[in-house]
Amino acid sequence: MPVPPRRRGKTIHELASRLRRLPPSLGPVRLVAVDGHAGSGKSTFAGELARALGGAPVLHLDDLASHDELFTWTGRLSAQVLEPLARGAVAHYSPYDWRERRFGPARALAPAPVVLVEGVGAGRRALRPRLARLLWMDLPRARSWARGRSRDGEEQREFWDGWVAAEHAHFADDPSQPFADLLVRQRDEGYEVVPGPAGTAGPDHTVTHRDDPSAMC
Repeated sequence: MPVPPRRRGKTIHELASRLRRLPPSLGPVRLVAVDGHAGSGKSTFAGELARALGGAPVLHLDDLASHDELFTWTGRLSAQVLEPLARGAVAHYSPYDWRERRFGPARALAPAPVVLVEGVGAGRRALRPRLARLLWMDLPRARSWARGRSRDGEEQREFWDGWVAAEHAHFADDPSQPFADLLVRQRDEGYEVVPGPAGTAGPDHTVTHRDDPSAMC
């Protein structure tokens, strides 16, 4: 059943309201991860959620990864972003230019009340202790990868061949979905948000208009 447009906004704003009320998880910051397979819609959802949060900063993990380090960016994330935010300081990180194959000028990231980090691997075990919530885009990997390939076109075919193998290896070693507090499902209009494998029923988790246990299968 399509989500009515008014409900679409309500769901996102309900989630934003609950995230604001969480206790800080990293210094003064409530760090919220949006994870999922490549092509699952993480960036789009994070953008909508950031707007509902009044312009919350969004850290895209594509800016920290590189051709040579698709998933081995934990140290860079910790040194450039997590450690400053934990002190309540402005973080500065150097985003990677995927065309030029080099890191660019530093970009600032303020310690806002809620900071979103989105990207494949955002819910990795090294980051989970710093998270206020872990959200998982609930789209199967085959459909996600097909969407991603279609989006990026033939010129990225070789990259995608390598990416699929790398992502599969990453999640085999360090899965995120079993630890997700909330699952996010894109509908014809808007999103549905339901408790995830790590979630429990309560005011910070029940944010969907259709909380059907059978939908979790």
